Amino acid sequence: QVQLVESGGGSVQAGGSLRLSCATYGYTSETYSMGWFRQAPGKEREGVAVIYTGSRKTWYADSVKGRFTISQDNAKNTLYLQMNNLKPEDTAMYYCAASFRRNFVVVAADFDFWGQGTKVTVSS
Repeated sequence: QVQLVESGGGSVQAGGSLRLSCATYGYTSETYSMGWFRQAPGKEREGVAVIYTGSRKTWYADSVKGRFTISQDNAKNTLYLQMNNLKPEDTAMYYCAASFRRNFVVVAADFDFWGQGTKVTVSS
């Protein structure tokens, strides 16, 4: 089992920055892809960024490329999402997720464990 605990959400004005953190507990050595997803009210959950443990290969949604950066501190068992130049359309609940699949995955259905989420609100 893997437990994920997100933090760092909040309310900011457009153009501002936030850094989300995801502390991981449990069999973290068996997780390969870790990612951030988000879900806005009335919309489906969508992938934001994913990182592959070891190779550090990354994937970003087109809507956040150049503004968001995903990173991982293995010593602290923590996943991060640095979000810069935030826009109102970034407003959503952000979820951390972990996958036991050995290949690099970016689709929500391929992730096995999920955190409870942290809310991000961006005002114009």
